[in-house]
Amino acid sequence: MAVCEVCFRHCDIDEGKLGFCGGRICRDGKVVAGNYGKATAIALDPIEKKPLRRFMPGSMILSVGSYGCNLRCPHCQNSDISWSDTALGYGRGEYGHHLRNISPQELARMALKYRDKGNAGVAFTYNEPLIGFEYVRDSARLVHEMGMKNVLVTNGTAELSVLRELSPYIDAMNIDIKGFTYDFYSRFIGGDLEMVKNFIGEAVKNCHVELTCLIIPGENDSFEEMDALTSWIEGLTDGEGTPCGQEVPLHISRFFPRFKLTDREASDVKRIYELAELARGKLKYVYTGNC
Repeated sequence: MAVCEVCFRHCDIDEGKLGFCGGRICRDGKVVAGNYGKATAIALDPIEKKPLRRFMPGSMILSVGSYGCNLRCPHCQNSDISWSDTALGYGRGEYGHHLRNISPQELARMALKYRDKGNAGVAFTYNEPLIGFEYVRDSARLVHEMGMKNVLVTNGTAELSVLRELSPYIDAMNIDIKGFTYDFYSRFIGGDLEMVKNFIGEAVKNCHVELTCLIIPGENDSFEEMDALTSWIEGLTDGEGTPCGQEVPLHISRFFPRFKLTDREASDVKRIYELAELARGKLKYVYTGNC
């Protein structure tokens, strides 16, 4: 048995067994990334799709994902590789025929191959990349050596020690901040808001960061919550302690019923625009999504 140190769960994992995320496993008394180099999805995407609006606009990015996640969002848009029965089956070896083994060296070569198609580098996305941070670290180092960029699309639910491992190689992040109440995080998605806040606060000191908040009717759509969120973002500081939060882009996105959350309507477009207008009172760059 060994303890996983990636996120707040600190799973005690028996030899040969998986942690809560389905992506980390205990081998020889040590917790490692069981999903290392195992890709479930890879595609060349516009960088705006990540979404990143103020980092290398107009470029493409080679996006790669594996399986597993340390949250349990009932509205997950990538549930088939994150936390559905199929996703957890990947970790147990039940769906190996759906996986493609891609070494860090091969991924870096692929990124370089698509450079003439406007590719800027690699985005680690689709599932939660931080649970397999070792693969992100090893691949991103090689991508940097080839003079290209690395993007991380993440829920930010990880210890700062994980962020420190990755920081030298990550150029931009989009971090999902799912809501801004501790109740929402613990009750609704099984997460830890304080860990995400700490992660964001450190990330903005090291690379370009954009934030995304998906608005779910009746859960995180109040003006009071958006005001609290944007006030917190506004107060973020850079590595010198200088305020930088006003410059952090915020994407406010519309929810559509999916996965286990089909018991409510899509977010009202008017509400999204109103929340965005409120946010613009504190932040310079506010974007609406899915509207």
